[in-house]
Amino acid sequence: MGFMLDGKWNNDDQIPSDARGHFIRADSRFRHWITPDGSTGPSGDPGFKAEPGRYHLFVSPSCPWAHRTVILRKLKKLEDVISMSNADRPKTEGWAYSQGIDDLKPGADGVFRLYQVYAASDPAYTGKVTVPTLWDRERRTIVNNESSEIIRMFNSAFKTWTDVEYDFYPESLRAEIDRINELVYSHFNNGVYRAGFARSQEAYEEAARKVFHCLDTLETLLGARRYLAGDRITEADWRVFPTLLRFDLVYYSHFKCNVRRIQDYPNLANYLRELYQWPGIKDTLDLQKIKAGYYSQRNVNPTGIIPLGPTLDHLDQPHDRERLRAAA
Repeated sequence: MGFMLDGKWNNDDQIPSDARGHFIRADSRFRHWITPDGSTGPSGDPGFKAEPGRYHLFVSPSCPWAHRTVILRKLKKLEDVISMSNADRPKTEGWAYSQGIDDLKPGADGVFRLYQVYAASDPAYTGKVTVPTLWDRERRTIVNNESSEIIRMFNSAFKTWTDVEYDFYPESLRAEIDRINELVYSHFNNGVYRAGFARSQEAYEEAARKVFHCLDTLETLLGARRYLAGDRITEADWRVFPTLLRFDLVYYSHFKCNVRRIQDYPNLANYLRELYQWPGIKDTLDLQKIKAGYYSQRNVNPTGIIPLGPTLDHLDQPHDRERLRAAA
């Protein structure tokens, strides 16, 4: 995995865990906010003003946390407002790109590494280097590297430069969205990683059981609701989608979450098809790159061999979600 220590890259590949073998995810360190007028954001820190061409998003095809930001950027039609780099070089010394940004250039080997952005933001930075990372080209600093906050900014801060008025975090549904997000994050989004990166049998079984408790809960919920928070699609759906998409492809085998597949859940399987077939969503993903990215994790898959399957052709098959009411 690697990390930065006092502004320098360290190739330590150990998985962070506690004494009982539970995987520990480090908190995101950059938590500033972009607002329409640059006023103070929810964190209380000085805000960053929403402006076209000012911000740049660093992502990777395999990462589900990054994928949710790519989706909101697409759905809100912000491609011409917020530029983006998708990791396209082998992950050595962290996420790697063929091109830099502004005065931050690739190294002598022709590779630009995301840790250069972190070092530019804080020359003494110590911590993980993660995607998504949202960079401010004007102040030359990282605005935010927490995906759940970046998608909220994309949803509301750039209204002046998009004709998409749809609100993925409507005030009337916020309590329900937050409730669902909490369960999905702790048991599913992060839960698959806690299973896959567990360093003990006890830690693995605890995490895996929570994964399937969450899937069972969502299966029941989606038997009565078209979408997770009700009859309209919200950020809750786009937060769960990247993990659902990767489940049968990667997590079932690579992370040992093999009690059931998504395809064994009728409501979840059809729900996944609907989201996959949503206009523009296929443009945000590459199934082969997703699979290759995970199986290159040598601390989980020492051989680096990428399996031939599974194929996910069923994602293009018709879904049955029209049987449930959707908001007009």
